[in-house]
Amino acid sequence: MKKRWIVLDGSNIMHWKGNGADLATVREVTRRLGEMGYVPCVVFDANAGYKLNNRYQDDAELAKRLGLPSARVLVVAKGTIADEIILSAARDQNARIVTNDRFRDWADQHPEVEEEGHLVRGGYRSGRLWLNLPDEAP
Repeated sequence: MKKRWIVLDGSNIMHWKGNGADLATVREVTRRLGEMGYVPCVVFDANAGYKLNNRYQDDAELAKRLGLPSARVLVVAKGTIADEIILSAARDQNARIVTNDRFRDWADQHPEVEEEGHLVRGGYRSGRLWLNLPDEAP
């Protein structure tokens, strides 16, 4: 069976509960996506570790904390714009992107962000995770 890759904007998702950065939120989203048959890959801004634990955390450390193989987690280098990496990775893998970012500044280079279903919104309602995927109603 063909893998259904999906790219997660980890730095966006970790704020979905609205009370600061929380890696448990990203962990719950990756778990749910895995249960739905997706292969989640997570991209974080360089400062994600500082927002989570007041110190730098690399790919391997965040992967371990998420329970994912380190090859599926990327903390971009300082000075690198994570959005560009997220968009390119999704294009390369023909994958959707889980984020509440609209990537409007990137629409010229990545017109797919305006296609229905390419960007998967999500969040929490009454403490329960929802993802706007065809496999699951919001």
